[in-house]
Amino acid sequence: MEVDLAAVVRQRITEERLADPGDVVVVAVSGGPDSVALLHVLFTLADSFKWQLVVAHVNHQFRGAESDAEADFVMELAKRWGIPYEIGVIDVPAYIEETALNGQAAAREKRYEFLHQVAADYGAQRIAFAHHADDQAETVLMRILRGTGPSGLVGMPERRSEKKVELIRPFLRIYKSDIVNYCFQHEITYCNDSSNALRKYFRNQIRLDVMPVLKQYNEQLPESLNRLTDMMRAEDDYLAGETERVLRRIVTFQGAVCRLERSDFTGLHVALQRRLIKLILNCLCLGMDRLEFNRIECIRELILQDQVSNQVLQVNDALYIVREYEDIQFQTFAPTPKPYEYEIGLDTDGLNLPEIEAGLLISWMHVSSIEKADLLSSATDVFLDLDQLQLPLYMRSRRSGDRLEPHGLNGSKKVKDMFIDAKMPLSRRDVIPLLVDASGQILWIAGFRRSKHALVGPDTERVLHLKLVLK
Repeated sequence: MEVDLAAVVRQRITEERLADPGDVVVVAVSGGPDSVALLHVLFTLADSFKWQLVVAHVNHQFRGAESDAEADFVMELAKRWGIPYEIGVIDVPAYIEETALNGQAAAREKRYEFLHQVAADYGAQRIAFAHHADDQAETVLMRILRGTGPSGLVGMPERRSEKKVELIRPFLRIYKSDIVNYCFQHEITYCNDSSNALRKYFRNQIRLDVMPVLKQYNEQLPESLNRLTDMMRAEDDYLAGETERVLRRIVTFQGAVCRLERSDFTGLHVALQRRLIKLILNCLCLGMDRLEFNRIECIRELILQDQVSNQVLQVNDALYIVREYEDIQFQTFAPTPKPYEYEIGLDTDGLNLPEIEAGLLISWMHVSSIEKADLLSSATDVFLDLDQLQLPLYMRSRRSGDRLEPHGLNGSKKVKDMFIDAKMPLSRRDVIPLLVDASGQILWIAGFRRSKHALVGPDTERVLHLKLVLK
């Protein structure tokens, strides 16, 4: 059945308010059939809507003479139809070399930058793109193959705001065959991009290889995928609204810190838990709306865990999740660790060290019960002559001015300087436990270095063994 493209687009623009009467609309025209047909349709409708159209074309300089010919074609087309135009010439290959982005990502970034500049220069309210229904189906299939959540199945939106301009896609419910047929009916000439046949691009592989194979099982695959996007868009909108309501109800913001009570979070459905985490990250302006599933789950599990007092999860350089009993904090800066100290007496056989997610096994024994070969200290094991120790002992965080007399070296050294020399991350320096005796003498930096004091020797009778066990 023949599709009246102009009528379909008119109806869609009116129903969805993709553009308002009197708008200045920048039309992204590559020179291919899709964008040329879009320009023709919008040109046909421009008088009745009183639009001012502006043609914008980017020469990415990927294909040499072919790219130049396309730019000339678009320029002549705009002149023939009396539409103002802007041709951007961008050395994308050089930009790729500079940024190490892949070709398509680099081209898109520079293209959108140019289009926004044109929109600003002409005071445009809309930028129109020629993405169509087949593009949408391919996009959804690509996301499924790469791994996506429900929001990814929504596909490309018909409209979205970006930098105070609406990006619109009037062809998003129209299939490629109808667009090509429209060009044929109206004797519209266009360019053929040779790169569309190159299988080095993932989208081309989907279009040329994957879709034809899958259509053997479902001839209406593009239509099925687009129905899926329609359904997911409605459900995504609903869940997004619910998540916003939950955010306003249980979350408080104080600058770069976001707080919530664990009990409020645990009562939510798992779908809302995951969405709330992503929404919080967006509210903190971290640009993490596509944070991988495993990271989201790590954050969620930290909040859900029972019997956890204090714990810090560093998601990346820009995000820390801090749990203090029932209080959960999302923050964009490293938390300042609280000082701690645990006493070790003769009846102590173990300690929990939540600051480093580890435990300490403590054994008091006579030297005769130990094989000599087993008395060697390591990063996680230390053996001490019990009779040379001033009890009680303490496991504590470092303090200003702490010094260690390292075993095997003369003199002492500041603990701070030892950490710096070892290039230990700043976030670890204040949580690593130090073993000290009653006089304050440092005997061992757990998991790092022991001192020269209380060494086990030929005259040792009683031994204290401490073993660090990471959880």
